[in-house]
Amino acid sequence: MILYFEVHSFTDKIFHGNPAGVCPLDEWLNDEIMQKVATENNLSETAFFVPKEDYYELRWFTPKIEVDLCGHATLASAYVLFEHFDYQGESIVFRSQSGDLTVVKKESSLVMNFPSRKASPFPAPLHLKNGLSSDFEEVHKERDFLVVFNSEQTLRDLRPNFDELGQLDCTGVIVTAPGDDVDFVSRFFAPQMGILEDPVTGAAHCTLAPYWADRLGKTELSARQVSERGGDLACRLVDDRVHIAGRAVLYSKGFLNID
Repeated sequence: MILYFEVHSFTDKIFHGNPAGVCPLDEWLNDEIMQKVATENNLSETAFFVPKEDYYELRWFTPKIEVDLCGHATLASAYVLFEHFDYQGESIVFRSQSGDLTVVKKESSLVMNFPSRKASPFPAPLHLKNGLSSDFEEVHKERDFLVVFNSEQTLRDLRPNFDELGQLDCTGVIVTAPGDDVDFVSRFFAPQMGILEDPVTGAAHCTLAPYWADRLGKTELSARQVSERGGDLACRLVDDRVHIAGRAVLYSKGFLNID
């Protein structure tokens, strides 16, 4: 049996934000078992971490695959350590496929230090056009496609064709627009990872923050992901890093019987 938490990230209210599974481990489980746990949980991501001398190794799994970076499950893992393991340090270092990720507790928020993933202009593939079936202003690409629309309402009204988006050569599709009362809004679709729409995607803001910083001419940005559950983030661009701040709340705590 292993200890298990479900944490709702980028919110201070349960049933909002993005739910993440968190499994603290003493040593790594078999990859196949971790994938089966994530598939059974059927959340956007389940995180697993193992303590080392002065850092934690951290991995994330969607219901279908292991991913190289995940924001909300990193936030959830830090929340578990600070709030339920009585972690006493000023910051937590997670070692991951994307390098070292630091999380600092600042008042009521947790601030993650993530790599910037600036996207470049890219011709819109046919599957992207058919998948979004709506007029967009710009297309960029890094790990994910970044598609820019002209208004928050257009983004909220978007009804993607996931069969078409699933044919794209990418991890996911970020759609974004200027916000009505925040700097920018976004949604994130990732059928390739077994996630039709992710509620709040911290890693997407590694691409969103540098785009909007350039467009708006400022480095501190307020953001909202306008999925059905929704969530709020504060981003700050610092050189080649993006600081992403959010809150988290515990939904459940228990054990998983994997024997």
